[in-house]
Amino acid sequence: MISAWDADDVRAAEAPLLEAGEPLMDRAAFALARQVLADLRARRRHLRGARVVLLVGAGNNGGDALFAGAVLARRGVAVTAVLVSDRAHDGGLTTLRRAGGRVVDLAGEGPERVGAVAAQAARADVVVDGVLGIGARGALRGRAAELVDALAEALARGDGPADGPGRPWVVAVDLPSGIGADDGTLPGPVLPADRTVTFGAVKPGLLLPPAASRCGEVTAVDIGLALDGPPALRRLEAADVGRAWPVPGPADHKYTRGVVGVVAGTAAYPGAAVLTTSGAVRAGAGMVRYRGPGAVGQAVVAARPEVVVGPGRVQSWVVGPGIPSGPDQPPDADDGQHERGGAALAAARGELAGVREPAPAVVDAGGLALLGDRCPPWFVLTPHAGELTTLLRSRGEDVRRHEVEAAPLRWARRAQELTGATVLLKGGVTVVVGPRGAFSQADAPGWLATAGAGDVLAGLLGAMLAARSAEVVEQPTLAAEVAAAAALVHGRAARRANPGGPVAALDVAEAVPATVAELVGR
Repeated sequence: MISAWDADDVRAAEAPLLEAGEPLMDRAAFALARQVLADLRARRRHLRGARVVLLVGAGNNGGDALFAGAVLARRGVAVTAVLVSDRAHDGGLTTLRRAGGRVVDLAGEGPERVGAVAAQAARADVVVDGVLGIGARGALRGRAAELVDALAEALARGDGPADGPGRPWVVAVDLPSGIGADDGTLPGPVLPADRTVTFGAVKPGLLLPPAASRCGEVTAVDIGLALDGPPALRRLEAADVGRAWPVPGPADHKYTRGVVGVVAGTAAYPGAAVLTTSGAVRAGAGMVRYRGPGAVGQAVVAARPEVVVGPGRVQSWVVGPGIPSGPDQPPDADDGQHERGGAALAAARGELAGVREPAPAVVDAGGLALLGDRCPPWFVLTPHAGELTTLLRSRGEDVRRHEVEAAPLRWARRAQELTGATVLLKGGVTVVVGPRGAFSQADAPGWLATAGAGDVLAGLLGAMLAARSAEVVEQPTLAAEVAAAAALVHGRAARRANPGGPVAALDVAEAVPATVAELVGR
């Protein structure tokens, strides 16, 4: 599992070490230099003639870059430090100059000079971004913003190393300058990194959308920090899911494996019911029960003869895929699914007569309109950004879809606060927020952005919740972890279905069993 800590927690962990004279900057700079050397060797046959440009700001990240540049210069690399602030780390500057590095100061320079320096940086083998650190807030400004914009223009023109790949390899120091360290926002221009070398702890912004797409490969370096308390954000890895997957034993049967009840699909959208039930069946549910219109139930059984149509015992519910909502829908467009869905959610709360105990529920698409004012934490809402916007606005928040997409963690947290439910916000990077703690999963290829993929995820998640039904109800924080695990399995199944190419939603469902087998086999 990857754990990430907020900037304040990292600074608090650094403080006693710095007071004790621990050489944290030396450790960080040496690790940075070592990584840049490894990247150079991967891109060139030898170091002779290699060129590295450092973009240096006023803070400690700039100091890390300068000291790392000195190490590189001693190894024969041509190093140029470009100062984008009125001041820089004195010790780092002195050390770089003594090692033979060159310094270019942009303070007071005009646009033409900035453009010329950017063109030179575009022809380097590696650009090291050490402009801003975790103490900075907001967008790049002044010379730094101008330089990043000019560098982007130079790269767009096709400027690049004369004797190497078509553009420089960009290494960010701790985090790409200008991203939100704690929330992954992008308030202004950012130089996208191919690699981020982060020190002491991973920062949440490196794992969160939209900034995650600007961070490249994240390399974490241990510099001796002791971080207490829970992390701000976590990311599950394959081994975490494999260890936690409930593998049935010889005494298990369909009811101990978990029964998933599905209220999905209408005559207008029967495929949603097929995809949702397929996701649940292929994820290993002990049984799947379908509740819906007769004709849709026939389509479900034709595609998945394992599915039982009709009432009975249920250990998790999936409500909403393919069920219309909104004021523009004809009165009978839901085929009675709103009533069935409402009853399922009442059963999941433990409020329906004859239901012995509450059960987890996945609430997707049209099911979101059926929620009451407050939900238990074992309800997992699975909206995309547009659906989350509608949900938030229905609860008094003045927010637009583009704002949700710009700060998904913030708005997923707000939805969790307003509803009490666990929230899984779907996207290229999936964000999951529970009552205590959040997850960010980036396991899916871009090809997964296709119709019906969310229905498969809902069924898959329903099966995973059913297998641990009692635990999820008893432990308020567990639903978020199970939801994050489902996102991982879903994304990896999409990659397995057709590595590097297009996938259809049903292909993803069919790839789930082999994906689970691989995870458990680890």
